[in-house]
Amino acid sequence: MGDGGVFRPAGPAASRARTKIISAEPKEQVQAREVLRVVFEALQEKGYNPVSQIASYLISGDPVYITAHRDARNLVRKLDPQEVVEELVRSYLEGSVSPPGSRPPG
Repeated sequence: MGDGGVFRPAGPAASRARTKIISAEPKEQVQAREVLRVVFEALQEKGYNPVSQIASYLISGDPVYITAHRDARNLVRKLDPQEVVEELVRSYLEGSVSPPGSRPPG
């Protein structure tokens, strides 16, 4: 240990040691649904495709995809994109994925 006594695992343990843990705890309570509604409407009012623009923002993290109209750009920056994506996935899958041990409808 020539680096100050710091243990650095090798092999598969090294990969696990570097795995980034995503916390499910919200950093700030911002009503994502309301913010997305305002952003959606602002984009629509300016003639943009709101779904495409919001998706591009969430993928890239670049607020340039969101208009400044109605303060939408500042509002969307208050959201944690990771939490928004998690909520969108949860909402999308709700009802379409059966819990383990249950029978699919039909």
